[in-house]
Amino acid sequence: MAEPISREGYEKIKEEIRRLEHEEMPKIAERIAEARAEGDLRENAEYHGQREAQGMMQAKINQLKTRLSNCTIVDKASMPKDKVAFGCTVTVKDLDKGFEDKYQLVGPGEEDYAGEIMKILTSSPIGQALVGKKVGDKAELLLPRGKQRLEVVAIEND
Repeated sequence: MAEPISREGYEKIKEEIRRLEHEEMPKIAERIAEARAEGDLRENAEYHGQREAQGMMQAKINQLKTRLSNCTIVDKASMPKDKVAFGCTVTVKDLDKGFEDKYQLVGPGEEDYAGEIMKILTSSPIGQALVGKKVGDKAELLLPRGKQRLEVVAIEND
């Protein structure tokens, strides 16, 4: 199933791919050429290190391209206003501990776990448990640290 992403998130990942392909990879190719010019490749640690760096960079580029291919650009304005959905900010109350948290449901490349409002993926365990819920609905999810029970307190749409 395709994961939702905003136009901004999509463009951010595309720009990162462009930067890696057109700025970083040529630098690595240049360093490989310099190392190759030093002579015997069998015992040339610099050459082998740069080849490994090139492979790792290509793997990162491929990962970002795969991430984009598995996403669908979604207009946040088209999402329901009365349910937890992609792009909304939801306030939840932990029913066991009594504290409240705010989460904004975002797509790949937009997640940010620092700050007053945590930006979490819609595909995360908490995101999946909350999607489709309305104010007053309860969600139960199983986390590595145990069961967590949440209640939707408020839903905000930007």
